[in-house]
Amino acid sequence: MPTAAVDDDDFQQILAQTRQFVRSAVVPREQEILATDRVPDDLRTQAKDMGLFGYAIPQEWGGLGLDITQDIELAMELGYTSLALRSMFGTNNGIAGQVLVGFGTDEQKATWLEALATGKVASFALTEPGAGSNPAGLRTKAIRDGDDWVINGEKQYITNAPVADLFVVFARTRPADDAGPGIAVFLVPADAAGVEVGPKDAKMGQEGAWTADVGFSDVRVPNGALVGGSEDIGYRAAMTSLARGRIHIAALAVGAAQRALDESVAYAATATQGGNPIGTFQLVQAMLADQQTGVMAGRALVRDAARLWLNDEDRRIAPSAAKVFCTEMAGNVADLAVQIHGGSGYMRDVPVERIYRDVRLLRLYEGTSEIQRLIIGGNLVKAAQRKQ
Repeated sequence: MPTAAVDDDDFQQILAQTRQFVRSAVVPREQEILATDRVPDDLRTQAKDMGLFGYAIPQEWGGLGLDITQDIELAMELGYTSLALRSMFGTNNGIAGQVLVGFGTDEQKATWLEALATGKVASFALTEPGAGSNPAGLRTKAIRDGDDWVINGEKQYITNAPVADLFVVFARTRPADDAGPGIAVFLVPADAAGVEVGPKDAKMGQEGAWTADVGFSDVRVPNGALVGGSEDIGYRAAMTSLARGRIHIAALAVGAAQRALDESVAYAATATQGGNPIGTFQLVQAMLADQQTGVMAGRALVRDAARLWLNDEDRRIAPSAAKVFCTEMAGNVADLAVQIHGGSGYMRDVPVERIYRDVRLLRLYEGTSEIQRLIIGGNLVKAAQRKQ
């Protein structure tokens, strides 16, 4: 296994500090985040001071330098509270930041990675109407004009768009052909002329995690904004970043499911019906057992997927298997949590009601459950055909 930039002793301190921050500083303010639809500025500052905006960015660029096996342990802690907290800096460390880490030029890394690690915000501008989990359907175009590129198109549901400093924009530079899908990636400052961010989306859940549409109208960027200096890097960058991000989302789902389980156990042990704690009823115990089993299975799977990624043994099937299982599991665990709470579980000021809504999105973004199943099944068949 590759040597980690952060040794285990140091990482355990980072993990403990994060756990303490989540449970003592953020959990008590979940209702405030929900009611105001924003993460309070002081919590944002604390997260920045702890290095959370760059925990997966290499140390040479000002980040903490956590590898994927450490990333998922942190994600399981961050998933324990309002997912809006993680959303503030998740894209920096995940799908946007990793495009730069893995595919950016030295100049691009020097320009942006340290800024992201210290609190600037990147948005991953891939999804658009008609092109979500499958980037091959992209319609946003980038046309070469002298030494510049001119970008036109519409993006949809872009996380952190209202507060972004940088958009990592995927655009088609030519029709797909035998040489590749013709998709490139561009680094577009949020204040560039022609960038227009729409109003904040009104969503089912994840209050405080802002998304919005983003329009690009004759946005001109220099050739140095082309990630990796190549038109043919874009699609590979997207697929690689999304696959890594799927393991992270799986871990986040495990953290949310653990919180739903903990809330369920606490309620079952104290709430009474007919003078008896409902946790003494066998059907309630069966629901708790199903929750516990799902959480344990998800935790083991996401750790295995992270290990396989780090060792470059499986970067296709395992991330998708972890994401589809863990996000579906989190949905089931949250549903059982509401059931165990009965009528109170449907009330807006009860944590399991928020969790129920929050985790529903996890089955949709960074590749729907259906896309994950196609990736898993398709790659299994291809592997078998190669052996023939």
